[in-house]
Amino acid sequence: MKFPNAPHSWIVTPKRAIAIQKRLAARVSQSSPHQSLRLVAGLDAAFSRDGGHCIGGVVVWDIESQAVLDQHVAARKLTFPYVPGLLSFREAPALLAALRKLRCQPDVLMCDAHGLSHLRRFGLACHVGVISDVPTIGCAKSRLVGVHREPGVKRGSKTQLVDDGDVVGLVLRTRTGVKPVYVSVGHRMDLDTAVRLVLRCAVKYRLPEPTRLADRLVAEAKATGAGHQP
Repeated sequence: MKFPNAPHSWIVTPKRAIAIQKRLAARVSQSSPHQSLRLVAGLDAAFSRDGGHCIGGVVVWDIESQAVLDQHVAARKLTFPYVPGLLSFREAPALLAALRKLRCQPDVLMCDAHGLSHLRRFGLACHVGVISDVPTIGCAKSRLVGVHREPGVKRGSKTQLVDDGDVVGLVLRTRTGVKPVYVSVGHRMDLDTAVRLVLRCAVKYRLPEPTRLADRLVAEAKATGAGHQP
């Protein structure tokens, strides 16, 4: 599939990266998507065993048939240091490269990452969403910013994630008695729709199937040395 190129270089200083995040954060849309959201592309990333490459993985999952329609990995050499809050400058190039290999057009992207629940309201899900211009959801396994009450123990229970007075996401219980996930808007998405979609995709496990399968895909690629491939 064709996706636009990033409107900036990935080889920048952390100071410049922060400026880019602040500039692009203004482009994030929290509007409700009007199109069908049947084909969900789950995205996750891992790092090669030598620490020199990021491996991006994408799995397109059909909500109706609960089947995988397409999947790809891509690796890119790391050019940015580890800096908290700037994860997208390490992972997004590989994720976008994997997306470009798709043979079918996903209706929505679901990233194993934060979106608006980020200290500059521009996590990896926002970054990938703004560049790709596809409705995007962040569904993270742990909290990055904000405070929240513990949601109820039953599946579907949720509570607001609040940071500096802003509701930046929802803490969602996808399985009864299991740790919750952190859902936030990435781009062209509203929070209620994001939560409903995550719940529809979490059919067996804590994590929604698209990102769970993407996590497994990049783990396999790492184990086989795919992180050294261009």
